[in-house]
Amino acid sequence: MLKTILVAGAALAFVAIALVLILAAMKPDTFQVRRSIAIDAPPERIYPLIADFKAWGAWSPWEKKDPALKRSLSGAESGVGARYAWDGDKNVGRGSMEIVEAQPSSKIALKLDFIAPFEAHNDVVFSLQPEGRATTVTWTMIGPTPFLGKVIHVFMDMDRMVGGDFEAGLAAMKTAAERPA
Repeated sequence: MLKTILVAGAALAFVAIALVLILAAMKPDTFQVRRSIAIDAPPERIYPLIADFKAWGAWSPWEKKDPALKRSLSGAESGVGARYAWDGDKNVGRGSMEIVEAQPSSKIALKLDFIAPFEAHNDVVFSLQPEGRATTVTWTMIGPTPFLGKVIHVFMDMDRMVGGDFEAGLAAMKTAAERPA
């Protein structure tokens, strides 16, 4: 009887593992998280909030998650070549980002590298699209999904995991940009 239970349990575990691996193999090779917001301000007012890492404290959702966050800025003052590195607790991890493209008042592209709690290398783009007196800001992150990441994505959805932070950051950016000068 005990042998039958053990064999059945092992068979069930094998099927469960095989199912997870099959589902993981079906996941895409890249992920994307994208959120947008309309801000009642011209692109020229919003662009400096993104292109200058010193301004990120006013809106970045991760700046508030770890009060003891260690930050360092290097490279250009703002725009292409500006670098920001951080080292924080489990809520923010450790990594760096660098602005690799900056089209004034329309687009900022970054290379985002996480070191901890896991290694990841992603691309981030902020696009600013004027629409009448407002500007639609779209924040997009795209990255590769190696097989281990695909296994994790069977249980955790990257869009749900990061999307809320993007929404909070864009809402704070809206508040900062719409504040009277």
